[in-house]
Amino acid sequence: MSSIISMKALLESGVHFGHRTNKWNPYMRPYIFTERNGIHIIDLQQTVKLLNTAYNLVRDTAAKGGVIMFIGTKRQAQETIVEEAVRCGMPYVTERWLGGMLTNWSTMFKRIQELDRLEKMQETGEINRLTKKEGLLIRRQVKKMEAHLSGVRKMQRTPDLVFIVDVVREHTAVHEANLKGIPVIALLDTNCDPRTVDYVIPSNDDAIRAIKLLVGKMADAVIEGRTMVKEDDLDAPVEGSATRSVSATPRPRIEEESNLADTELLGAATLAKMGGKAEIAEVLDEVKAEVVEEAKVEPAAVVEEVNAEVVEAVVEKPAKKAKKTEAPVEPEETK
Repeated sequence: MSSIISMKALLESGVHFGHRTNKWNPYMRPYIFTERNGIHIIDLQQTVKLLNTAYNLVRDTAAKGGVIMFIGTKRQAQETIVEEAVRCGMPYVTERWLGGMLTNWSTMFKRIQELDRLEKMQETGEINRLTKKEGLLIRRQVKKMEAHLSGVRKMQRTPDLVFIVDVVREHTAVHEANLKGIPVIALLDTNCDPRTVDYVIPSNDDAIRAIKLLVGKMADAVIEGRTMVKEDDLDAPVEGSATRSVSATPRPRIEEESNLADTELLGAATLAKMGGKAEIAEVLDEVKAEVVEEAKVEPAAVVEEVNAEVVEAVVEKPAKKAKKTEAPVEPEETK
């Protein structure tokens, strides 16, 4: 499997430099290559291998629609975290980690909604109706909440992965992720404890260039995963396309000038409801045909004659029918 990053790039960024030997964590021994001038040197071969594993995990998670949260509150990582998280469209935390952001997300989500409400008050000018002191307190509250919650305002649920820079500083975030069962990917220096991290990336977590290089790779993994989803959507057939193609075949069209009578087109139940209307329609058709045949001109020229005979046929036939029905019925002879 080809490496996503070269050893030369890692060396130039200073990823291999660890802490002083008197500040090391013994659990980081497997990831240390050697010691030089009282400083531990990280094994970059393991860094490349573990970085590939983390890269693939982040890419697959993003391809499935997962959320990866970027966390780094130390000054060297704040700017880089914001840039890369915004570039790949993922939530981030660069200010103080608020306790319960993962374990008590429902409360945090309510605070985000409160922030939206207060900002709406400012936009609509409703805040100007309050007293000067109340308006000032609300503006201070909005500024403070925006600093802590700006990176997670679009997050609707807890993340599927957490990427952390410096687990010693972000121990609360690591603990909450472990409690919630969220996998943790982290840059670990020689003074960190790898036992609480699911996917270790041995690296210098103090150099700005090293942080920028590795965080950028994680952002690239997210973008690649989302690109895979878009390509799959374009290549995959649209659901129900087969049924649409079948239903799209043209149906046989009934000609407008049909010679079929109503008795042939309509059902028995419909004719029963219509009563004598079907018989009247037959009489109309017969009258029109006779008039047109005798006149030997276009039907439009004999409209008045047709109408006169139609009225006569319509009026006379029901009248005759009514007389027949009104005929007295002879009583049966008594035995």
